[in-house]
Amino acid sequence: MNIVVCLKQVPDTTAEKKLNAEFRLDRTSVENIVNPFDEYAVEEALKIKEQKGGTVTALSVGPESAKEALRKAIAMGVEKAMLVSDANLAGSDSLGTAKAIAGALSKLQYDIVLFGMTSTDAASAQVAGKVAALLNLPLLSYASKLEVGDDSATSSRQTDKGYDVISAKLPAVVSVVKGINEPRYPSLKGIMQAKRTPIDVLPLSDIGVDASEVGKAGAKEKVLGFVPTKARQAGKVVKDDGAAAVVIADFLVASKCM
Repeated sequence: MNIVVCLKQVPDTTAEKKLNAEFRLDRTSVENIVNPFDEYAVEEALKIKEQKGGTVTALSVGPESAKEALRKAIAMGVEKAMLVSDANLAGSDSLGTAKAIAGALSKLQYDIVLFGMTSTDAASAQVAGKVAALLNLPLLSYASKLEVGDDSATSSRQTDKGYDVISAKLPAVVSVVKGINEPRYPSLKGIMQAKRTPIDVLPLSDIGVDASEVGKAGAKEKVLGFVPTKARQAGKVVKDDGAAAVVIADFLVASKCM
């Protein structure tokens, strides 16, 4: 079975985020890591390989520095890696990113394509769905459990009332949630292997995607401004002297929560 897992390099979730003059996230002044949600997708890909056999390929779209994210996936057990890197990708929105991924997938053999449910930088949770739409493939989104057969996949999608069980024929696109598994740590052997494994780096021209369809030129979503969140204020302790309920109710009304 051919498995592709898509991952993204993002700023460290604990780092202070800043936007540049074009309202794009400044990624150069902070440490960058593998998107935490994508680590669950990598682990799920490796579990499928262990159960069904086959090969796992990690795919990313981003600058040259994204190789480090791919090398972590290799250290976890992924065999191959591909990076789509092109100056024209700068400023891509979720659709532009999806077009680049879909183009890269046209160069690969795949039975199932895995994503983390969202990224911690943009947090749009749209890319997996757009890739599926561009490739005319079924989408199993927000999977908290995944079972893969020879020609189909079945997922459990958590809802407010329980789970929706969804099945689809392969090939298919799947996005997974945090609770689906526990990502393994890279082994020492895996880390050494990651340093030696070549990573294919492809420009847009090699995947059949026109530069006008991605990046700032092709973006359909535009950020017009932003407002920093207010600093968290100290809380108020309410001691129950018999009137605590009234105090809390008055606070909620004043805060327009009721």
